[in-house]
Amino acid sequence: MAKFSERRERRVEEKEHIEKVVKINRCAKVVKGGRRFSFSAMVVVGDGKGHVGYGFGKANEVAAAIKKGIENAKKCYISVSMKGTTVPHEIIGAFGSARVLLRPAAPGTGVIAGGGVRAVLEAAGVRDVLTKCLRSNNALNVVKATFDGLERLTIKEIIREERGVDPDADQQKE
Repeated sequence: MAKFSERRERRVEEKEHIEKVVKINRCAKVVKGGRRFSFSAMVVVGDGKGHVGYGFGKANEVAAAIKKGIENAKKCYISVSMKGTTVPHEIIGAFGSARVLLRPAAPGTGVIAGGGVRAVLEAAGVRDVLTKCLRSNNALNVVKATFDGLERLTIKEIIREERGVDPDADQQKE
């Protein structure tokens, strides 16, 4: 009976994660008897509360590739700085030749994004944001560029703490 409850708890923990498959790629290897197919899957996993990760899995079957991608994604979680339901400031994330512009939006705007960027932001729990993919639109590089932008987001209060500036400095000027 104890084993059943442990399995049940594990299943509940797994369902707390938002899992999104960004891209599945089929690769063919030509061998003596014909073609051998293998698959790679780009997966984004998040908790919807400001933590997100991505993973890349390769296997001979699609389901196995997705499973490997999810396992890899859970290993590289990052924390996303948010201001309410949006990002705190405008930023351009970069990876390779891909550039992703992330811009804060008013509450109720929604996630204005496509493909990989939408998957990352929804898994992270960002509800209102405007985005634009600049230059390359390669799915893998766009996801990595989005992560670069999200990692570099900071909140005003944290920067003031690091610099040793009084948190109420804006109010004193007025």
